[in-house]
Amino acid sequence: MKILKLIDNPSLMIVKTPQQYPWQFDKPFNDFSYAIKKKYGSRMQKISIDAGFTCPNRDGTKSNTGCTFCNNTFKPFYCSPEKSVREQIDQGIGFFEKKYPNAGFLAFFQDYSNTYAPIEILEEVYSHAVLHPKVDGLVISTRPDCVSEDTFELLRQINTQKMVWIEFGVESTLDKTLTRINRHHSFEEVKKSMELAHDSGLNIGAHLMLGLPGETREDFLNHATKINALPINRLKIHQLQVLKNTQMAIEFRDQPGDFIHWSLEEYMEVIIGFLERLRPDIEVERFLSHSPKVSIIYPKWGTKNDQFTRAAIENMLERGAYQGKNYENMDH
Repeated sequence: MKILKLIDNPSLMIVKTPQQYPWQFDKPFNDFSYAIKKKYGSRMQKISIDAGFTCPNRDGTKSNTGCTFCNNTFKPFYCSPEKSVREQIDQGIGFFEKKYPNAGFLAFFQDYSNTYAPIEILEEVYSHAVLHPKVDGLVISTRPDCVSEDTFELLRQINTQKMVWIEFGVESTLDKTLTRINRHHSFEEVKKSMELAHDSGLNIGAHLMLGLPGETREDFLNHATKINALPINRLKIHQLQVLKNTQMAIEFRDQPGDFIHWSLEEYMEVIIGFLERLRPDIEVERFLSHSPKVSIIYPKWGTKNDQFTRAAIENMLERGAYQGKNYENMDH
């Protein structure tokens, strides 16, 4: 069955009685949203916060141009460093409470590198979320080169009061790619930072991008093997989006042959192959990113994550695919 037909007509999805998977709910992958509801009894809605942090890739410490793909301009209406952390949380909860009246809330420190500041400042910024009566936990997005033992000690202490999830931008497991996209850190630094986070008892997430220049479909599948060796709980995967006003846009124009030019169906095949290699206990948050149409140069699929996820489930059920199907046959 064609993926585009499924996306356009979700009623075409076939109702089946799937096997019982290791994650104990009937989806062919370990769906983060289902896992959260099972663990906490309700949806946990992230409230994005821009706390005014910067990044060593932007302030001149390592670079002043940022990662080549970065266009950090898309955020909710309430999310602005001109507002206090408390104000952003209040406005975000006010918006989502109407849509999800039974949800819990996580303060999501999202923009740039949210551990990139002296420990005293981090403690002050995080305290506004920790003390908020409607915030159940913190999600802190950062880079693997922006953490230290002091950072993890602070987060360990906060984790005794409210749950703390830390999310690392990995993007690729290949050092040649990390160099090309101007990350200024290695995959070895990713591993060391995650080991420290794991030792601190934190829930660990990773962010991975498929389609970066110079990488092949086999590279994308091999990322799963290296991700399996990391002590992570959660994974966000999505396709590279070449966005306007980025260095990546210039590369795409001048060196188009360095990029994978794929259809949505081809991306689906890679995602399913990736999932079959992925460790079954890793919760998967997303497969697709969807930036504003006016900003996207490539690929212009026009598909949202929930649409793609429904189609992925049907495709996997059709062929008997599931997360971790080939994991047991791999060296790990």
